[in-house]
Amino acid sequence: MAATNKEREILMVMRKVLGSIIKDITPPPGTRYPLSDKTVEDVRMCLGLIVARERELAVDAGITQERPYYADQPQGAKVVAMSNIGRNKKSEEHNGD
Repeated sequence: MAATNKEREILMVMRKVLGSIIKDITPPPGTRYPLSDKTVEDVRMCLGLIVARERELAVDAGITQERPYYADQPQGAKVVAMSNIGRNKKSEEHNGD
């Protein structure tokens, strides 16, 4: 189990470092990218392999992967106010008579 955690940590760091490198070398719009097309494709393949292995490790460990989402995207869970829990309007109206 410790080896799996270490592998997950290594993969996470590798993914973050590659992402930071890409962010740092990305030129302004309209400017030529400093890396060759082959290198860009190799980096994409590395990121794909990292993500695939992270998924495999998560499935093996029974961990649900968090997926990114947009802020305006509806979520599965809804927040319910505590004051509304256990109250039923019909029973309140009936008891108020």
